[in-house]
Amino acid sequence: MPGFELFGDQERKEVNDVLDSGVLMRYGFDGMRNGHWKAKELESELCKTFQTEHVQLVSSGTAAVSVALASAGVGAGDEVIMPSFTFVASFEAILMLGAIPVLVDIDDTLTLDPKAVEAAITPKTKAVMIVHMCGSMGDLNALQAICTKHNLLLVEDACQAIGGTYNGQPLGSIGDLGCFSFDFVKTITCGEGGAVITNNKDYYINADHYSDHGHDHDGNDRGAETHPFLGYNFRISELNAAVGLAQVKRLPEFIAIQKKHYTILRDAIARVPGVTFRKVPKGGEESYAFLNFFLPDLEVARNVTEAFKANDIDVCWNYYDNNWHYIRKWDHLKNIKSLFPMSSEIKQGLANLQNKTFEQSDHYIGRNISCLIKLSWTEAEVNERASRMVEVIEASI
Repeated sequence: MPGFELFGDQERKEVNDVLDSGVLMRYGFDGMRNGHWKAKELESELCKTFQTEHVQLVSSGTAAVSVALASAGVGAGDEVIMPSFTFVASFEAILMLGAIPVLVDIDDTLTLDPKAVEAAITPKTKAVMIVHMCGSMGDLNALQAICTKHNLLLVEDACQAIGGTYNGQPLGSIGDLGCFSFDFVKTITCGEGGAVITNNKDYYINADHYSDHGHDHDGNDRGAETHPFLGYNFRISELNAAVGLAQVKRLPEFIAIQKKHYTILRDAIARVPGVTFRKVPKGGEESYAFLNFFLPDLEVARNVTEAFKANDIDVCWNYYDNNWHYIRKWDHLKNIKSLFPMSSEIKQGLANLQNKTFEQSDHYIGRNISCLIKLSWTEAEVNERASRMVEVIEASI
């Protein structure tokens, strides 16, 4: 991670196909294309990769979450349970629909705590959204059981976990809908792009129409298409899809490299007393895009983070003080700093965030160090990095 580290001839060929045809839009202009339909081809490849019936490409991972929820009927006043540790796009995508994000604690998987989810369910709850942060998953069996019991949607945000599996199934394919990001720093990238996946044909048709202004995509005359319902513009371009088409074919190659580098680092750090690792549920296999480990307390984690920086050990973070990924710094959400007026339901739903505490999440995020796994490292560089990381951690504990 990320896939741009290994751009090569495959990506150039696919992009040049689009430039040679001159058609950058995924819909229409059939006669000019010379048979090139990169978005359609990528959707077909992703169906095979994710072992799912339907894939709808969209413009970003954020768009994927909004499109997925809208396609299943989530909207104004509905509550969507989500984790306190995620990217800001998670609540942005929910708010875009007029729905209410309900934040709950994570556990030692760094994803949703099923007990916290069950405690947060109200008559307004419509969906539970698990975010597979940093390449791994939560207890999907428990979450599925909760959703079945309460007749709720289970939505998987697998934007950071492409290539991970749970009981042999690709992450994203287990819930009612799955969401992916292919932005510039993901394991496979389109530059910008995302996808909604599902085995529910109705949700897929809704996503297909909704992401393109409500077009029904019936026939081959775009101007003659009707609009069964309102939609918006969340389309991906052919140029972005072309890059992704080359990258998805390389996913096994990328995952193998990530696993190799991850394993070298983990095996070295595991020998340091006081270090433990995030829990991976039974039956789960990470995507190996990140290595996450826990230190004894927040002070040690902060010291190690600073020491990593001082010793030029890059791409390692403690998210406790991070502006993008953890509830502590989301003042714009807590104080509802919006350019446009929010509904009274959203204001009421978010009111408790100003005073709500997340002690359990603090306990895990405060002690966690998350290290991105680069594809471009050589084995020698990984081994040297492992030795330096061990030295720094041992000196700080």
